[in-house]
Amino acid sequence: MTTDLVRRVVGAVKQRAQALSDTATNNDLNGFLRLMSHWRSQLLINTFIAHHGVRIFGGLFAGMEYVSAAAEGALMPRLLGTYESELHPYLTAFADAGLDCVVDVGCAEGYYAVGLARMIPGVVVHAHDINPVAQTACAELAAKNGVSDRVIIGGEFPPDGFEAFAGRRMLVMVDTEGAEIEILQPALSPALAGMNIIVETHDIFRRGCLATMIERFSPTHDIVRVDLRPKVFDPPPWLLDLSHLDQLLAVWEWRGGPTPWLVMTPKG
Repeated sequence: MTTDLVRRVVGAVKQRAQALSDTATNNDLNGFLRLMSHWRSQLLINTFIAHHGVRIFGGLFAGMEYVSAAAEGALMPRLLGTYESELHPYLTAFADAGLDCVVDVGCAEGYYAVGLARMIPGVVVHAHDINPVAQTACAELAAKNGVSDRVIIGGEFPPDGFEAFAGRRMLVMVDTEGAEIEILQPALSPALAGMNIIVETHDIFRRGCLATMIERFSPTHDIVRVDLRPKVFDPPPWLLDLSHLDQLLAVWEWRGGPTPWLVMTPKG
């Protein structure tokens, strides 16, 4: 697999290099850097799996059986348990306060959907994604971790769909690459006013997402902005033996720019 990966990366590098001109931009060079970083990240994933299999090493979902290929985004920080660790205190607080239901829109292969089902006994998670591959992967992950009976898989989630959960002890999680604008509309789902919400905002894809979410929910919710921070964690010993660059790439989440979260709790 590694030889094939190297062959494919070398081919991609040659193709990009041939297309470069003397007027190449910083963005062109950034593309090279990201390509090589993705290659190195895959080698780190291979090393992790050789040591630990696909069981998450640490963090909120430590011990969860995971996958060897992500439906979307960076796999290595998920396996380490550092992925979006900035949210861990808030997720823990919501779980401790008592939840009976989670709606996870943009569930991908089920990191949060299955992780929260394992973490909170009795909670039912409604996991939605418009990608059929992600839906299948999430269902398989739920089965692998013995929570299929509490993870309900669905496709596109309508903006008025939250009305079906009115009055529940709810956590809503939305990560949809800019589609949060369409999904989180209190005017169409007034029940959102009583729900805990974590939304990742994507001004990098759709300008104004962050401001729109704050405007829509500030009348009903207390809002905390959470930004990406350097990761502090206890790494596996073999990672400490690698270069500092490898240690940085191990926790890199592949973001192309700022994607701050909003953690929103109902007022009162």
